[in-house]
Amino acid sequence: MRSYRSRLILAILVILLSLGAAVAALHSISYTSRPDPAWEMYEDFNKAFGRHWKARSGVAITVEKAHSTVGVPIHAVIDGLEVVMLALSYDVDALKKSSKFTLPGWRASASVPQNSPYTSTIVFLVRKGNPKEVGDWNDLVRPDVEVITPNPKTSVEARWSYLAAWGYAFKQHGGSETSALEFVKKLFANVKALDAGTHNFLSTFAERGMGDVLLAWENEAHLAVRELGEDKFEIVTPSISILAEPTVSVVDNVLEQNGARDVAKAYIDYLYTTKAQDIAGRHYYRPRDEKMAVKYARQFPSLNLFTIDEVFGSWKEAQHAHFDKGGTFDQIQTN
Repeated sequence: MRSYRSRLILAILVILLSLGAAVAALHSISYTSRPDPAWEMYEDFNKAFGRHWKARSGVAITVEKAHSTVGVPIHAVIDGLEVVMLALSYDVDALKKSSKFTLPGWRASASVPQNSPYTSTIVFLVRKGNPKEVGDWNDLVRPDVEVITPNPKTSVEARWSYLAAWGYAFKQHGGSETSALEFVKKLFANVKALDAGTHNFLSTFAERGMGDVLLAWENEAHLAVRELGEDKFEIVTPSISILAEPTVSVVDNVLEQNGARDVAKAYIDYLYTTKAQDIAGRHYYRPRDEKMAVKYARQFPSLNLFTIDEVFGSWKEAQHAHFDKGGTFDQIQTN
């Protein structure tokens, strides 16, 4: 069984541009804890971009991929990476604080209308037939429902799930910080064992048969159903969830040092083209491109989506309030 236990936490895509005998290096980094599933999508992206750049410039590009662990991105950028794809936008602030490099103002430009080329959200993976009849977030706090999710303190994916649940409760009629706190407290009371990270949560649910509902990114849920069998699992899309937007940035100063600005910008611009958006849709991410969004609409049921900024102010504020030491999640665990 192929385990889809990753999330955009850290993968390094190394793009080598060969110019005759000279070699200029363009490095890009995106977050994934292991080479699946974003790894597969970027493999397709990189092959397509290589063909695009060859046709445009006549120069052949070979893309080599590697990955590392959480915490390395900051050092990797300092050591010379140029294109940075981050699952959590507050990591951009960490890059600015931890390095002398600056990030460009490519946001809302004509070629890059958003800072995220594709989106996802949090959905529920349940067993075939949905035996507990789970339909929305409120069902996850029922005493007869056991929830599987990693620990938000150590898992990026679980932070998105936690904030999605909080936002659901907060946005209900009469919702407040107090009601949201009570809701997530009840939800995590139904999480019988928090895995330290993302490495075991899918196998806990799928192989060991534990739990009734797995909180998962939408693309991972689709991949799990495809790989594990439509006869075993199905996806429940809640009425409301969080808009997950991996960000794309470029480290300006490094690009100036190695002269790779043109190919770096072309790589990011390419992520927003119809062909690249089609690749994102095939890998179960929600495309930004309207045409591709229509093409893949059947695999993405409609739901209300709220942003981090809308409910929490920013990722930095959400991190501080909920996941830093002494934050809301610590309070939930100790009460």
